Amino acid sequence: MAPLMFRDAFWGPDLTGHAGYHALTQRLRDGRQMCKDVEELLKMRAAAEEKYGKELVAIARKAGGHTEICTLRASFEELKTQLESIGNQHVELSEALREEVKRIEAFRERQKEQRKKFESIMEKIQKNKVSLFKKTTESKKNYEQRCREADEAEQGAERNATSVKHAEKAQLRAKHCRQAATQAEKQYLGSILQLEGARRDWEETHRSTCEVFQQMEGDRISQLRCALWDHCNHFSGQCVRDDELYENVRKVLEECDVTKDNNHFIETKQTGTHPPDPVIFESYYQTDGNRGTGELPGAGGDAPSRCSHPFLSSPAAAANRNSLHTSQPIVTPDSDDEPYEDGYELVRDLQSPTTPVLADEDSYIVLFDFNAQTEEDLTVSRGDVIRALDRGEDGWWLMEKNGLTGLVPGNYVGRP
Repeated sequence: MAPLMFRDAFWGPDLTGHAGYHALTQRLRDGRQMCKDVEELLKMRAAAEEKYGKELVAIARKAGGHTEICTLRASFEELKTQLESIGNQHVELSEALREEVKRIEAFRERQKEQRKKFESIMEKIQKNKVSLFKKTTESKKNYEQRCREADEAEQGAERNATSVKHAEKAQLRAKHCRQAATQAEKQYLGSILQLEGARRDWEETHRSTCEVFQQMEGDRISQLRCALWDHCNHFSGQCVRDDELYENVRKVLEECDVTKDNNHFIETKQTGTHPPDPVIFESYYQTDGNRGTGELPGAGGDAPSRCSHPFLSSPAAAANRNSLHTSQPIVTPDSDDEPYEDGYELVRDLQSPTTPVLADEDSYIVLFDFNAQTEEDLTVSRGDVIRALDRGEDGWWLMEKNGLTGLVPGNYVGRP
């Protein structure tokens, strides 16, 4: 495309008009504002890059991962390292952007000084041209006025030629008017010559100013184009560098292995290869001679007066106790005896040598004394046989004893 020239496109028909020049200067001011806009964009981007980089560095340094082991920890540590590197690179990129801003500012100030220099020259020439134009216009008016007066005086002298007295006076007046017209013509001609000289100077200066302004515009466009190009190159390169650093993380992640990590944990933290032996029941009432036989001592001889009730050692009672563990009552037993670890106390002082016979599956034996605490409760004594009417999920059962009904804790009763 053939380039158009400023010097050929910004003229006007009016000698005193400066529309073309004003269009040029406005373009330069718009270009200056564009430089400021680019500077502002780069400043904001630099601030964002700096903040982003510092946040990445902070994230990398604050991230934990110290509890992990083996290959996964190595991958995580590599990720933190590369994140910190990426953050530092973005901080460096922000500094590069700020340097670019300084270059654009310096360029803008140079163009401002050059523009003001030519604007000052053009302002003087334009003022001189306008002043001479006004002077020429006034000279022209004066010249035309004098010419009209001279013509009128000469015509009057011709009309008064028959009268000697008036003829001499009319001729003298016509002579003076003609001399004034001649003098006005000389002044008018001189003004025209001066105006022409000013016009030529203005035209030459306008051409040279247009050329300078076009060169300035070319420099400005090239400067901003290069700045934006470099801006894109900076971030394209940063993206490539970021991907390279992330690729290092991916390479380490390829070495992350579930089996290796689990094996490492087992090798460094293992506590044993065999489970503990089962706990064997050892009766408190067994003597050294019969300990481990599983037989209870008889009632005679040196046997202790306190004995376990027979139904507590039966398989059914054990199953019942295990089931009662799932719902512990809120109320504590009234007995002063301390319960065993499974929550049950040995029933003492039961003189019946045999297990009570229960009528049906809803019949239970009272294991602990329970005194009614509210009107809804039922007072029972240890060893009583009572019948369950409703087994509440909250641990309170509706029981019947001798025609009386009330609530009793479910784990205060059992079956042999």
